[in-house]
Amino acid sequence: MKKLNVAIIGQGRSGRDIHGRYFLGEESKKYYNVVAVVDKMESRRKRAAEEFGCPVYEDYKALFDRKDIDLVVNSTFSQLHYPITMDLLNHGFNVVVEKPFSAHASECEAMIKAAKDNNCILTVFQQSRLAPYYKKIREIVDSGVLGEIIQISIAFSGYARRWDWQCSQRYYGGSVLNTGPHPLDQALDLLDTDDMPQVFSCLRKVNTFGDAEDYAKIILTYPNRPLIDVEISSCDGYSDYTYKIQGSKGALKGNLSHIDWKYFDPAKAPERHLILEPLKADDGVSPAYCSEKLDWVNESVDLDGDVFNVNVIEYYERLYDSIVNDKELFIRPEKILQQIRVIEAVHANNPMPILY
Repeated sequence: MKKLNVAIIGQGRSGRDIHGRYFLGEESKKYYNVVAVVDKMESRRKRAAEEFGCPVYEDYKALFDRKDIDLVVNSTFSQLHYPITMDLLNHGFNVVVEKPFSAHASECEAMIKAAKDNNCILTVFQQSRLAPYYKKIREIVDSGVLGEIIQISIAFSGYARRWDWQCSQRYYGGSVLNTGPHPLDQALDLLDTDDMPQVFSCLRKVNTFGDAEDYAKIILTYPNRPLIDVEISSCDGYSDYTYKIQGSKGALKGNLSHIDWKYFDPAKAPERHLILEPLKADDGVSPAYCSEKLDWVNESVDLDGDVFNVNVIEYYERLYDSIVNDKELFIRPEKILQQIRVIEAVHANNPMPILY
């Protein structure tokens, strides 16, 4: 079985603690070898040399002298995703670029074109579409037991203050570009259209010490599709769900580790028809209100795994099949381009001053 040689650019929270964690694990051994690591910080290069046992570099351009690299993981600062990915693609490398793909649709379009022009594979690390909770939610929705889906509410919220580079607009920071790619990727997958949806949004800066937003409300609509309400908030001290779904025959609520859903069979429900005369109680005189007891089916499931383990494994196994066995990419950059167009619309409708 052919193994792919990988270079990782960046040894921060993502490059080391997510991608690096996978490549150091047993699950990756039959698919990948890490043959180069790049980081600006000497201390991180030294640690990477010890952990991966491979050459390390301060400048990613040193990779251009290598002829043995099959895949490069670009886990640099968000504002560097575009220029570095373009450089890699134009030198013939297959690339996994961390989220956000970019802050600008024009940059995403340029990367997609560069990949095609250079016959390279380009994909974005949107691993949360493979998260156990999301796969189960998608399974329940697709089963039809909830009926027509009317509204989907997705909340990636909590109460937290933040003061790192991801609070800076110049660094492509803020909740929409930092956290938002995960719920928005799921939302657009559920919306199930490649067309641009209608977008309503509100951004606020609340608990961050930078100049980018840390509260976002994004509502997506499209004809004959459910309304999708995405909330990303740093000031929700009582966040108790990740998903709430309203359907014509049932409902769902759940978080990353547990999901509850209930539904009824309309064929087994009491037959009803419209009555325009005043409703009467059993005494024939007193007013009455529409009231009935439906036979609900209640189900629940506990889930194992999170966005930093099992779905990372599946993400890279699927990517291996795309590179080696010519399978269709699971995360198409064209679909993520749609996400960035939504994000661009959100920022255009909520301009915030750049202070730092």
